Amino acid sequence: MHCRCPRLNRGDRRDRNAIMRTHTLLSIALLGLLLGASCIQANDTDNETDAPQETSTETKEDASVETGEEEEGEEVEAPKKEKTTEIEEEKDVMVLHINNFDRALSEYKFILVEFYAPWCGHCQRLEPVYAEAAGKLKEEGTAIRLAKVDAIEEKELADEFEVGSFPTLKLFSNGDRKSHVDFTGKRTTEGIIQWMKRRSGPGAAVLDSAESAAQFIDAHKVAVVGFFGSLESEAAEVFKEVSLDRTDAEFALTSTPDVFQKYEVKSDSVVLFKKFDEGRADFTLSEDEKLDKNNLTTFINKNSLELIIPFSEENADKIFSSSIKLHSLLFINSTVESQKALMDDARTVAKEFKDKMLFVSIDVTTAISHVLTYFGVSADDAPTVRVIEMETGKKYRLSTNDITAESLQQLCQEVLDGTAKPYFRTQEIPEDWDKGPVKVLVGKNFESVALDPTKNVFVEFYAPWCGHCKELAPVWEKLGEKYADRDDIIIAMVDSTANEIESVKVDGFPTLKFFPAGGKEVVDYSHKRDLETLSKFLDNGGVMPKEESDEGDDEDDEEGDDAKKAEDAVGDSKEDEESAEASPNTTLKEEL
Repeated sequence: MHCRCPRLNRGDRRDRNAIMRTHTLLSIALLGLLLGASCIQANDTDNETDAPQETSTETKEDASVETGEEEEGEEVEAPKKEKTTEIEEEKDVMVLHINNFDRALSEYKFILVEFYAPWCGHCQRLEPVYAEAAGKLKEEGTAIRLAKVDAIEEKELADEFEVGSFPTLKLFSNGDRKSHVDFTGKRTTEGIIQWMKRRSGPGAAVLDSAESAAQFIDAHKVAVVGFFGSLESEAAEVFKEVSLDRTDAEFALTSTPDVFQKYEVKSDSVVLFKKFDEGRADFTLSEDEKLDKNNLTTFINKNSLELIIPFSEENADKIFSSSIKLHSLLFINSTVESQKALMDDARTVAKEFKDKMLFVSIDVTTAISHVLTYFGVSADDAPTVRVIEMETGKKYRLSTNDITAESLQQLCQEVLDGTAKPYFRTQEIPEDWDKGPVKVLVGKNFESVALDPTKNVFVEFYAPWCGHCKELAPVWEKLGEKYADRDDIIIAMVDSTANEIESVKVDGFPTLKFFPAGGKEVVDYSHKRDLETLSKFLDNGGVMPKEESDEGDDEDDEEGDDAKKAEDAVGDSKEDEESAEASPNTTLKEEL
C-alpha cells in the first residue's frame, strides 16, 4: 500500500503542512504492528530537511506571508523558460506540460504519467525509483515511456485528469487522451516495469489445444486459466481485465473442448494451477453466479499463497493485504534440519485452519531483527510460534516449548475461540530507572509506579525512531527537572516499541497520558508540547486552565479540520491509509 498526499489549492500552505504531517505518519507506520503505533504527526521537520531545496512558487510566496518579511537583496528569479511543444527529459523521464502533452501522446504508444507536487514527500521518495524504471524502459527501445507533470504548475492538466492526491500515476495508450488507466502496480522499479509490460502486452494467452495448455501450465509456478464457453463472454472480459493488473501470476484462457476435457472442467470456471500444496484450485461458476473483478481477485489472492508462506519482502504485500487477519508465525532456523521438519506438522494444522488463519514461516537467520524484537523472540529461541491478531495487535504464544501438531492446533483453536491469553512485551527494569529527573518505566514496573495512588504521574509513550519524540525529549527532560523536588509528581517515559501495557492504548507517538493520584480517570494530554503549557497542565491538577484549554481546543479543531480535508481529498481511494492515526495492520505492514 502507498500513502499519497492530497492535492491542495494554491497558497493553502497551512492545509498543506497539516496534510504532509498526516501522510508522512503513514509511510512511517507497523510490517508494522512491529512498532505498535505511528507518529501522531508526521516527521515533517525531517522530511523538509531531506527534501530538495527547490520549492514551488506558491511555497515561496506563502513562506514570505508567514514570516511577514521581505528578503532584501534577494536575487531576482530568472524568467521561466517558455513552454513549447518540445519534450525535455530529466533522468530519462519526459517533462510534460500543457503545450507538449498531446505531442507526447502521439509519439509514444504507452506513456505512464506521474502527476506530482514538488513539496510532496511521497513524490520525492518515488522520484529515484521512477527514474530508474524510466531508464530501463528507454534502454529497451520499446514504445513504453515514463513522464511527469508538475500538477501545481500545470493546474489545467491536473483539473482535466481529476488529480486528487500526489503522486497520481495514469497510463495513456494509443494517443487517447480521454481513456486513461490508474496505475495499480507496486511502486518499485520492477513493479512499474512489470505493470507497464503487462498493460502494453497482448494480454492473456489463448490456449487452443491441450498441448499448448500443458506447456503454459508447466512453465509457471502459478498459472490462472479461464475456461469459458465463449472468449467474448462477459466473464471472459472480466478475466482479461483482471489479468492486466496482476503481475504475480500468468494468465491464459480457453474455449477449446479438448482443454476442458484434459483438465476435467465441465462448465465456465477459473482454475489456478500451482506448483505447491494441492496443485490446483477451482472456481466454478454456478448458473446464477457472475464472475466479477472482486470475486476473481479474492479467489486468486486466497489460492496463490502457499499453506505456509515464507516471509520475505516479495511476499509481504500478499501477507498483509490478505483478508485473513489472524496470522500464525513459525520462527525456525533453516540451517537446522530438525526445525525444518517441523514444517510438516505446521502444514497439517494450516490445512485445518485454512481460510481462518494465515500461516507464515520466518527464518531467524535472515535480516529480520525488527520482527524478532517486536515479538520478543531471539534467534536462539527458534523454533517457536507466535499468533497475532492483525486488527488488534494482540499476540499469543505456546504455553510449552514442545512444538507439535497437537500443541499448535490447540493454540490456534484457543485464539479463534477467544480463550487464549495474550502476552505483552516488556524490557527488564533498568538499575537506574529512577535516578534521573525522568523516570524510565517498562512493562514490569509500569503499574507499580504509574498507578501509585499517592502520585500524579505524567508519562510519555514514545518510539526511538519518531522525529517528534526526539523534538520533545529536551522539553520532557526540563519538565522532569522542574518537578524533581515534588514528592507528589513523577515525570516518566516508556519506550512503546519494546514495552506493551495492557491497560494503555497507544495510537501514535508521542502519546502523553496523565495518571492522577487517588486512582482517578487517566487524562489524555492533547495540548501544546512546550514547557510552559505542560507546566500549567500539571500545576492545575491535570487539566488546562480555562483560557489555555479554549485556545488549545481551537488548535485541535483546526488540526482536525486539516486532517479531514486530507481524507476528503483522497476520497474513496483504495489506499485508505490517509488518516491521522494508522491502524495496527497498516503500521505492521509498513515496518516489515
